[in-house]
Amino acid sequence: MTELHALPALEMIAAYKSGTLSPVEVTQAVLDQIARCEPRLQATYALDPEGARAMARASEARWRAGTPLARGGVTLDGVPATIKENIATRGVPVPLGTAATELVPAAADAPPAARMREAGAVFLGKTTMPEYGMLSSGLSSFHPLTRNPWNTDKNPGGSSAGAGAAAAAGYGPLHIGTDIGGSVRLPAAWCGVAGLKPSLGRIPIDPPYMGRVAGPMTRTVADAALMMAVLSQPDARDHMSLPPAQIDWLDLERDIRGLRIGLLLDAGCGMPVEPQVRAAVEAAAKLFEAAGAVVEPMTPWMNDEMLHGVDTFWRIRSGMDVQALAADKRAKLLPIVRAWAEAGLGLTGETAFHGYAQTFKTRAATVAATQPYDYVISPVSPNTSFAAEWAYPTNDVATAMDHIGFTLPYNMSEQPAASVNCGYDSNGVPIGLQIAGRRFDDLGVLQIARAWESMRPAQRPWPAIPLER
Repeated sequence: MTELHALPALEMIAAYKSGTLSPVEVTQAVLDQIARCEPRLQATYALDPEGARAMARASEARWRAGTPLARGGVTLDGVPATIKENIATRGVPVPLGTAATELVPAAADAPPAARMREAGAVFLGKTTMPEYGMLSSGLSSFHPLTRNPWNTDKNPGGSSAGAGAAAAAGYGPLHIGTDIGGSVRLPAAWCGVAGLKPSLGRIPIDPPYMGRVAGPMTRTVADAALMMAVLSQPDARDHMSLPPAQIDWLDLERDIRGLRIGLLLDAGCGMPVEPQVRAAVEAAAKLFEAAGAVVEPMTPWMNDEMLHGVDTFWRIRSGMDVQALAADKRAKLLPIVRAWAEAGLGLTGETAFHGYAQTFKTRAATVAATQPYDYVISPVSPNTSFAAEWAYPTNDVATAMDHIGFTLPYNMSEQPAASVNCGYDSNGVPIGLQIAGRRFDDLGVLQIARAWESMRPAQRPWPAIPLER
């Protein structure tokens, strides 16, 4: 029998509706799980047990009265959830993973948090992120080091580090991350959970920025779809958001026979693909073929000029942010992050424009390469998880972004892409399969992710206490 903290959200809601479970007992079970795991994982920020219990009691009263909250026709009433710390929740400071930030309580919920609150979700607290979200790691000058539940010597990935670790460890079923170059999909991959980077603007956020999205991170694809039904509701604060759309997010069953699926095993830039990763993705491709899909090898469309050009553009932007800090604040930054950002200072306007231009070159090349296919499958990252204490897979500031060649293109092209587990490395850490679709086909990506979830080999049990190897 599944323990209460590990129940999927859809099962929790059904049990609340029937009266066989209460949000109060489920929330307490999740809080107990967090108390067992947090001393080692350090995945949470501003954990609020009393606030969560109060929200659970209010939810219990609504269910008893037959008046659960809902948003977009979907209820999350009484379901425990976490929110990445860079998504504002009213009354809680937003440190952005760095000790250089002034801790000022947020005046209001950002759009993803507002939608979750309106749908009745129980807020457990926030989850950790690395310095300014610019590391694929759980390393931060503000938060304690976040570790991977599958092997606590290893990295959970980032920048939605705490969200990935929390989902894998059973801190309730629903978690929200953000992604500008892979920050939902990378921790989803290395934590073995389902993560969706939706089309740009599908989930309103504040502040919006080119390539930046919020996305669900859950143990099941169905729970991610449930979250999308709520998170995709409109919010005028996002001037880049898509028009409201009528999407049946829980319509996940789909016959994949005859679908044309591209198989990309070489990003064309950055790090080479490790043999363990390649083997896991090739095995997934064979199962898609066996299920009737037409799988065709793809030629890489990215190159190092495009990848490093975007990296340069990001360094310039971050370097200006760092330069604007007071000297005492700047001194609090992680040295490797400061070195990465300050490498963007003093460059010429021509260099800055060239870097910016690579975002559009990447966008055009990605759309052109993927257009002939219904969906594209690939590794999420060329590498397996790495040391928990490292900032990047290479831990070298010169190659800081060399692992995002598979994920970055879909941020620039605004196309939806998901990560779903497809295997385990020699250290027992999961390996992610990326499933990408055409722009706006978020539901289709979830449908293919669900198809993969149903056809893949049996999964290993979720990490158990005491989370030590």
